[in-house]
Amino acid sequence: MDDTPTDAELDFVDDVASFFAKEGMPLIAGRVIGWLLISDPPEQSAARLSEVLGVSRSSISSATRLLTPSGLVEGVRRRGERQEYFRIAPDGWSRMLAARYAKTAAFREITEAGLRVLDGGSPERRKRLDNVNELYRFLESELPALWQRWEAHRAANGGGG
Repeated sequence: MDDTPTDAELDFVDDVASFFAKEGMPLIAGRVIGWLLISDPPEQSAARLSEVLGVSRSSISSATRLLTPSGLVEGVRRRGERQEYFRIAPDGWSRMLAARYAKTAAFREITEAGLRVLDGGSPERRKRLDNVNELYRFLESELPALWQRWEAHRAANGGGG
């Protein structure tokens, strides 16, 4: 069996990597995400990731260390094997976004502290920070309901996420 990725598959991997690179993520980490989204089997060893993506094992190690804390990618072991495999966690996207959303309140608090620092200052000087604060207050109030709708949708459609 030939399990060499097709050019179209590698193009998809590169498209995913480019998307995440625009978000500030290293290209290799984005390529790991791209490949793990479509790989067969879903669990891939570091050696296989290195081979498919044409990068060093140390680059794969750095990328997986970056991706696992968010919960998007997880390392798994197979019984009787010493090797670790990586996959997109079954609820990895949800966990990653939930972690991002949890930071909303923290940043809102920072912007409020900044507004207190500028208390009594000119409205022009406060405007940018006030706009950010307003956005984060809005997100903080709206995201819980959005998240509840997502959870209900996910449950009604068999779980994934």
